[in-house]
Amino acid sequence: MIYESVRKYEGEFKTFYPYSPAADRGRWENMNLCLRKKWISLGEGYLNTEYPALTASGYMEFCNIGDRAGYESGYFERRRMLYALVMAECMEGKKRFLSKITDGIFAICEESGWQLPAHNHYSTGVHYKLPDIANPVMDLFACETAAGLSMAAYLLREELDGISPFICERIRYEIKQRILVPYLNRDFFWKGKPGQKVNNWTAWCTQNTLIALLSDEDLTQDIRRQILEQAARSLDIFLDTYGEDGCCNEGASYYRVAGLCLFNALEVMNFVTDDALKDIYRENKVKNMAPYILNVHIAEEYYANFADCAPACERAGAREYLFAKRVGNENMMRFAAKDFRENKNTVLPRQSENLFYFLQSVFTSDEILAFDASGEISKPDIYYESVGLFLARDAENFLAVKAGGNDDSHNHNDTGSIIYYKKAKPVLIDIGVETYSRKTFSPERYDIWTMQSAYHNVLTFGNIMQKAGAEYHADVLDVALKTDPVRIDMELAGCYPLGTVSGYRRTVEFKKGKWIRVADHFSPYAKGVFLTLMTVEKPRQQDNVLYIGELEKLYFDGNVKAEIEEIELSDTKLKKEWGRNLYRTKIYPADSEIAFTVKLDEK
Repeated sequence: MIYESVRKYEGEFKTFYPYSPAADRGRWENMNLCLRKKWISLGEGYLNTEYPALTASGYMEFCNIGDRAGYESGYFERRRMLYALVMAECMEGKKRFLSKITDGIFAICEESGWQLPAHNHYSTGVHYKLPDIANPVMDLFACETAAGLSMAAYLLREELDGISPFICERIRYEIKQRILVPYLNRDFFWKGKPGQKVNNWTAWCTQNTLIALLSDEDLTQDIRRQILEQAARSLDIFLDTYGEDGCCNEGASYYRVAGLCLFNALEVMNFVTDDALKDIYRENKVKNMAPYILNVHIAEEYYANFADCAPACERAGAREYLFAKRVGNENMMRFAAKDFRENKNTVLPRQSENLFYFLQSVFTSDEILAFDASGEISKPDIYYESVGLFLARDAENFLAVKAGGNDDSHNHNDTGSIIYYKKAKPVLIDIGVETYSRKTFSPERYDIWTMQSAYHNVLTFGNIMQKAGAEYHADVLDVALKTDPVRIDMELAGCYPLGTVSGYRRTVEFKKGKWIRVADHFSPYAKGVFLTLMTVEKPRQQDNVLYIGELEKLYFDGNVKAEIEEIELSDTKLKKEWGRNLYRTKIYPADSEIAFTVKLDEK
């Protein structure tokens, strides 16, 4: 689809010059004064700060002890500093940030490898402790680094050339060696092959490769065509991994580096081809990808967080708004505009080190603020068949059920699990994922407790949990979204090793404003079967009622035995998201049925 559009294009490929450079003072000085002051203040805070040192021994810690966080914290802080200083200089235009900017550019250009230690592996399967400078690895952040440096050079070329012509020339040289040459001459898994299953890496790396390379005015037309055709092939393969419903099987946290990166890649391609690819936005699959993040939104910064997702994500903003605008989805535009206005952290968001995103935000902010977002934002009940994701809500309650299977990208063994929020507060949760380490993406992944079905809201049969792989999946028997109550009915026995259980049927029903009911029937009954319920609030049992703190009550059919386990969190990321403790309640049924009801209309 995308490749054919590029292949048929016969015009000249332009250079990617998306927004005004700093030398266009009128444009920058006419920006919102409050926004300008925020960026300048942020840049001032870095003027007397040293760029973090990145050492060889720090790089080797991933291979030596499995730690990712130590080296990565300095790596990302370097980039955040540089981009904040670039934005501050563009906003102010007095050249007082240029010396510090030059230091940052050369510090990054002198890194032996732009790839993270965790991604420093090669097609041979070897994972090296240190980068091989003769064989640059194009990982997510090598590509993103190149995009950031290319935008810094574009924005400040006149000012940097006034210091020395070798600053921007050094950027061009490094991008050529680390990005252009390997991109056109080597295979990386994320570039994809027909029929290959890919993930966010394809859209994310492709977007940033396009930004980095197509902003170089010296590239020939032939090289530009090669770049665009390769990008188009990769993006077609990426789109092939999505169902027609546009659901991101990697979860809400990855939408912004998957669907939104596809959008920005298309925007770059449209820019350099005079909008020759605009019809791509009319494709149903692409149109359905845009509002996914709205549909999984709970309230405030909270989202249904299956897979390797945190419960809270950055608020929506310019990219979501522009994607919605391209596909003509005004409902999604209202959501993005409203979220943008409520965001207290529009300058240098905590989860982004991408200079291009900051440019999109500041140059779109006036339009977003002027957009009428006063209308009602519709969040429909929806079933994403491609992933098996069931979402339903009323005025106060949000319910998500994960059917599908255990072969998603960033998979947890969580098929059949549920998430329930009441008045934007978590009742039944998906824990998410700890800080990434060497173990996270290794054969030992499912040794990590947060990945295991026994720590999701499903049954465990003695000590037997769900398994990972395409063969371990649910059979969805029925989905009803137009009825009262709404309902999903599924068979989950196939998610467990063969012979574990002959049948495990779960039915989840939601009568809006009245009740939610979860009913499990399994056979044969065996001693030691238990239902896990994960909560933030401390539960307590009284007869057949499980109290979730002061927030909610779960009424069980008949008497059950509850064991309440307090889990003290040691991981920094999980503690930030949930607090010091979580609770796992193990409910032991007396026979082969276990069911509970939440009475939503109970005072």
